Amino acid sequence: MPPRPDEAPPTPVDRAIDDPVTDLQLLLRPEPARVVLRPFVPAENGDAGPSGSRVERIVDRVLGLSDAALRSDLSRVTTSLADRHRDVERVLERRYYDMAEPFARGRKVSAEQVLLIGAYFAEEYSFEAAALFNPSIVAHPDQSRLSPGAVRFVLSLRGVGEGHISSMIFRTGEFTAEGALRVNPPSPWATSPTIENIPGGAPGDPGVRLFYGDEGDLSQIVIFPVTFDQRHGVEDLRLVRFTDDDGHVSYFGTYTAFGGETVRQELLRTDDFVTFELNALSGSHSGTKGMALFPRRIDGRYAMLGRQDHENIWLLQSNDLYQWGSGAIIVSPRWEWEFVQMGNCGSPIEIDEGWLVITHGVGPIRNYCLGACLLDKRDPAKVIARSTEPLLRPSAETRDGYVPNVVYSCGAMVVGRTLLLPYGVADSFTAFASVPLDRLLATLR
Repeated sequence: MPPRPDEAPPTPVDRAIDDPVTDLQLLLRPEPARVVLRPFVPAENGDAGPSGSRVERIVDRVLGLSDAALRSDLSRVTTSLADRHRDVERVLERRYYDMAEPFARGRKVSAEQVLLIGAYFAEEYSFEAAALFNPSIVAHPDQSRLSPGAVRFVLSLRGVGEGHISSMIFRTGEFTAEGALRVNPPSPWATSPTIENIPGGAPGDPGVRLFYGDEGDLSQIVIFPVTFDQRHGVEDLRLVRFTDDDGHVSYFGTYTAFGGETVRQELLRTDDFVTFELNALSGSHSGTKGMALFPRRIDGRYAMLGRQDHENIWLLQSNDLYQWGSGAIIVSPRWEWEFVQMGNCGSPIEIDEGWLVITHGVGPIRNYCLGACLLDKRDPAKVIARSTEPLLRPSAETRDGYVPNVVYSCGAMVVGRTLLLPYGVADSFTAFASVPLDRLLATLR
């Protein structure tokens, strides 16, 4: 593609003999044994209420069990779940009231019957059985009790389970001033949220609030699809630690809600990683993938990067966090490793020199590579410099997996003057790299 009018023609440069990227020798792979209890709704249920619906028939069958059969079945269920889940009785009771209680009104239902009926409308879901990839990363709300220069982080990951349905999960860890990386092992428990509807961010489109309880270990949190528009997956969360003009800090994350026939961007919001609000974005620029919020307002307005035309990086600005209807292309494919398309990987990172953006490019044989660009701090529509060669590309060791020849990230962070870059490999597992910031900037032209 010819240079944009405001860009000088690229100058050929030789790659440095010593690559600036360091492999941190840590891989996160999926663990099928990690399961969560989630709602189960039998197919062809019919409308709730009419006599003869499938839910009502299940309720009738359980209420018809003898006392001995009831106790035996309930004991078998609770015993099988006890060593894999916390608060099993609370979850089963909640499923009874969410699904079956209207069909049992007017009848005497014992506590044991409530739990066993609830068990028929719950299922175990192995949320990362197939893959664990496309990470993003932000500073943890708690930065206490760390060595000088170290940062505690929250890592989000896309877990893929049965039916290729994606969920959002979390891990925590630390990155030291010396460049050492530690990711904490995940909890053996996974928590099913309390779900309630809330007024939505998009007009006429209600959102949901998820409450997980303050267990203290973020790896217990699993955000699985809970609405019709998410039913085929919630994908590629791009977390950002957002500081508003009044100094209030929130954590936002754009993600893709996949409904099977529909794709749209939605926004996660949390202040404490205990309660999460999920709302749809609206506007002509929200029905796509890859949007990522800047970590603060620009000239009083919210700003996003995205790939609204599936090919170029766009800059969007809005006075409304949930309404996105205007924007312009700021970076287009220029070198052979990005000829098919390019996009931002995560939210821009504010450094002294400007806004650092990790980018992805797609080249021949649908190879996904990672690069970077630097945007002007005052006017991010201005591109100061960009990668002419990839920082990371698939190698012989990292090309094979569910989707070959892909390295991809949904967000990085800067610690001191070092970039910590987690990335997905072949849509299968997660790896980590670090890059000295000064050496990275020196590769941009």
